[in-house]
Amino acid sequence: MSVLLVGISHRSAPVPVLEKVAVTDTDRPKLTDKMLASERISEVMIVSTCNRVEIYAVVDAFHGALAAVSDLLAEHSGLPVTELHKHAYVRYSEAAAEHLFSVASGLDSMVVGEQQILGQIRTAYAAADAQQAAGRTLHELAQQALRVGKRVHSETGIDAAGASVVSVALDKAANYLGGDGLRGRTAAVVGAGAMGGLAVAHLTRAGVGSIVVANRTRDRAERLAETARAAGVEADVVAFDDLAGALARADVAVTCTGAVGAVVTLADAHRALAQPGRGERPLAICDLGLPRDVEPAVSGLPGVQVFDMESLQRDPSAGAAASDADAARAIVAAELAQYLTAQRLAEVTPTVTALRQRAAEVVEAELMRLESRLPELDHGERDEVARTVRRVVDKLLHAPTVRVKQLASTPGGDQYAEALRELFELSPGSVEAVATPTKELGSPTDPSLAADLSAALDPAVTTELQASRKDGTA
Repeated sequence: MSVLLVGISHRSAPVPVLEKVAVTDTDRPKLTDKMLASERISEVMIVSTCNRVEIYAVVDAFHGALAAVSDLLAEHSGLPVTELHKHAYVRYSEAAAEHLFSVASGLDSMVVGEQQILGQIRTAYAAADAQQAAGRTLHELAQQALRVGKRVHSETGIDAAGASVVSVALDKAANYLGGDGLRGRTAAVVGAGAMGGLAVAHLTRAGVGSIVVANRTRDRAERLAETARAAGVEADVVAFDDLAGALARADVAVTCTGAVGAVVTLADAHRALAQPGRGERPLAICDLGLPRDVEPAVSGLPGVQVFDMESLQRDPSAGAAASDADAARAIVAAELAQYLTAQRLAEVTPTVTALRQRAAEVVEAELMRLESRLPELDHGERDEVARTVRRVVDKLLHAPTVRVKQLASTPGGDQYAEALRELFELSPGSVEAVATPTKELGSPTDPSLAADLSAALDPAVTTELQASRKDGTA
C-alpha cells in the first residue's frame, strides 16, 4: 500500500478554481466517506486551507485510485475531470511524503514560513482519525510531518523571514490607510475560527484601539472578544446580521468565515458607507475566506480597498530569505531520508519475524520426530540435541536476516523482502499476522522500534537482534 496525493493549491490554480474545490468542515466527513467507499482506498486525510486542498489516500494501485479520487473531487467541485487535471498536481509514494513535509515546513505556503499550516495539518489528521479514516500509514506520515515542521521552525529563521497570510494582509491594509497604520484604529473581525483568532492576535499587537467581532455563533464571538480584552483592547460583539453596522464603525475589516457564499455583499458595503458619522474615512477589507467572503463588486466602491487571496498571491513579502529556505529544505531532505529508511525497515521486519517463526516450527516438528524415533534418549541428551539444532538454525538465518535489514534501508529494498518471502515460501498471511500497528506503540520512525517488536513477538529473534545492534546494522 502506498500514499497517493492529489492536490490543488495557490501555486497550481487561480482563486476561482480554489473556491470551487474548497472543502469545508461540513464537507470533509462526507467526502472522506465517499473516498473510503472506493475499493482502491483504505485511508484518507484531507488537508483543506484557505489556499489549498490536498487529498492524501493510502491506495493499492496508482491509476485506479487516481481515477477514483479525481472523479470524487470533480463531483464535489462541479468541475469536469479534464478541467480539474489542468490545475491539479499528483504525488505518489516517496514524493507524496516529501510534499507533505515541505508543506508542514511552510515551504509551499503562500507566505513562505507561516506556521498556521502546522495547526491545519493537525486538524486534518484529527478529523481523519475521529472518522477512523487514518490507519497506521497516515498516522505515521502525519506525525512525522508535524515533527519536521516543528524542527524547521525551531532550527531555521524561516518563520521570521516569512509571516502568516493574516500579517501580510494587515500590513497591506495599514499601508493603504496611511498615517500610523492600524494604531488606534477600529477593526472588525468577521468569523471566529482559527483565522479570526490569528487576526485578533495581529490586530492587538498592531495597537488597534477597538475590535468588533461578528460570528454566526455568538458564544465563539464572545470568547474571541474576551481574548482581545485580555490583551488590553476594547472589544464587543455584534449580531451576524448587523455586518453593515460593524463595517460602518471599522477602518479595517478581516473576513474569514469559511462560508460557501459571499458574506459581505455590495448592499452591506453601501449601508456601511452611508451610516451617519462614517464620513470620508477609507475602509480596508482583508478577505481571507475561501471561497471569498466579499462580493467582488465591493472592491469597486470609492474609498474601499479589498485585499483578497488573489492579490496576496502576488505580494513579494510572501517570500522567505533564500538562506532560511535552503536550510529548511535541507532539514526536509534529511528527515525524508530517515522516514523512508524507517518505513522500509518496518516493512521487512514482519517478513524476518515470519521466517524466524517458520524456522522455529520446523525445528519443533523435527525434534518431535526425533523423540518418537529415539525414545531411549534421556532428558539431558534431548535438551542438548534441541539446543544444538536451534543454534544451527540461528546461525544459518543470522546472516540473511541481518543483511536483508541492511538492504531494506536502500531504495528498492522491498524487493529483497519479497525475495526472502519467495525463497522460503512464506505466505502473505503469515507475514501480515505479525505486522502490528505502531500507532499505540510510540514513535513510528524510530529504526529500533520495529526490531524490538520482532523480539517481543518471537524470542528466537533476540540473539540476532543483539548481534545486529552490536555491529550497527539494526
